[in-house]
Amino acid sequence: MNKRVIGLGGIFFKAKDPQKMYDWYGRHLGIEGKPGVGGMFHWRRHDDPEDATVTAWSIFPETTKYFNPSTAPFMINYQVEDLDAVLEALQAEGVTIDPKREDHEYGRFAWIADPEGNRIELWEPPKPKK
Repeated sequence: MNKRVIGLGGIFFKAKDPQKMYDWYGRHLGIEGKPGVGGMFHWRRHDDPEDATVTAWSIFPETTKYFNPSTAPFMINYQVEDLDAVLEALQAEGVTIDPKREDHEYGRFAWIADPEGNRIELWEPPKPKK
């Protein structure tokens, strides 16, 4: 099986006033982002420097349902090489897996929960065009 997690795909958290938070992070930490789009950190994989990828950074309204059923104010997205293989292994290990899947031009997504019920997003980026 391929490696399970190959990188950090995204960090998402809730805020009372996302625009105010984007303004603060931009002014004080230089992280550029805006509601509905977020921000992006571009990087290359250590084991494959030709593979350019990103880590998304987004602030959601505190009322978002996107993290449900988790009640945590955050969600982390991990990049994986082979989403189907990872999900198959996790299922065999008894991990809680949301049956929902999403496929987009920017990759495939699935969700799992850790033992404390925190929602985790798994993302298989599209394969590089060579």
